[in-house]
Amino acid sequence: MHVDIITIFPSMFDSVLNSSILKRAVKKGKLRVTVNNLRDYAEDKHNTTDDAPYGGGAGMVMKVEPIAKCLKSIEKKKKGFKILLTPAGKKFDQKMAIKLAKKKNLILVCGHYEGFDERVKDYIDEEVSIGDFVLTGGEVPALVVIDAVVRLLPGVLGNKESAKNESFMADFLDYPHYTRPADYKGKKVPEVLLSGNHKAIAKWRSEEALKLTKEKRPDLLKEKTNI
Repeated sequence: MHVDIITIFPSMFDSVLNSSILKRAVKKGKLRVTVNNLRDYAEDKHNTTDDAPYGGGAGMVMKVEPIAKCLKSIEKKKKGFKILLTPAGKKFDQKMAIKLAKKKNLILVCGHYEGFDERVKDYIDEEVSIGDFVLTGGEVPALVVIDAVVRLLPGVLGNKESAKNESFMADFLDYPHYTRPADYKGKKVPEVLLSGNHKAIAKWRSEEALKLTKEKRPDLLKEKTNI
């Protein structure tokens, strides 16, 4: 997968893209990331990417021209699925991550300030939000989307079963996990996990996942009328 990021703060991506699973994905050739500095596509000597809103009001608005020029430049080389990261977008979840993981090329447009000129949306395939809250810009949401999507690519995780068993993959939260020691200050690992009985372990994990989901995220079960 190739991911293009459009941002006015390229340095925000340096650390995360060079750490942990994302770094390994790049080394394995499963992921390529190009960070495009939007200021390189500005049309004045001051590299301006924002301006005051028509009609007045507080804050600044991201201009349409630099974004359109940057997208055109990227797509001269390769077409991509273009995502605008905005609080007004469709809420990002695991199902969307699965859908995006099937794309060959993604283009993530990071906003800043008060938002985008409405005409930017003419160049976008989908608007995406990571939640009902406001952030300084789209850089953090872009990293969230990349991390969630890339771990679903074949060969990225060390164990191919890892992604299948994670929270939200089956509309449930993940079951509780334990590792050594088996007894820590009187708090013991459930006996079933030490039994070697894989059928019993699978049943326990399924029951615990359902239990945790009912307790912490009952909204995930609303559409499962048989539960």
